[in-house]
Amino acid sequence: MALHCTECGFVNAEGANYCQRCGALLPRAESAGEPATATYRIDDTGELVPVELDEVTAHGPALVIRAGGGREGESFAIDGERTTIGRRPDSAVFLDDVTVSRDHALLIQRGDQWYLDDLGSLNGTYVNRTRIESQRLEEGDEVQIGKYKLTFHVR
Repeated sequence: MALHCTECGFVNAEGANYCQRCGALLPRAESAGEPATATYRIDDTGELVPVELDEVTAHGPALVIRAGGGREGESFAIDGERTTIGRRPDSAVFLDDVTVSRDHALLIQRGDQWYLDDLGSLNGTYVNRTRIESQRLEEGDEVQIGKYKLTFHVR
């Protein structure tokens, strides 16, 4: 069964999670009680802990890795008004790859909106395949940082 994108109308192949044309999250009918989106977090011991996307976004926005580094499905709940993204180990969203700058980008709340600011990274920061310096984010936006593609979720 083909999946039609609710954003751009593109017909995607069965099993696709994101639109091949615009990158939007594709709608899913719940089947056999399985969750529509599989995501996880890493606990203090380094173990993978499955979580529901609604649970991750219950208290604010989240970034979910959808491609890159073998970490597909890893989620990062956004706490506070500023979230650092980069290759620096103490970054809130730590992306360990040479394609990511040590201090690559900053996710920041301005008023009731969320913005992604590039911090002068070498390889750039992209939102929906467009290189940005600062961009307001909306539900389902695709963020590319180095080889990682993440989806921004806010409910």
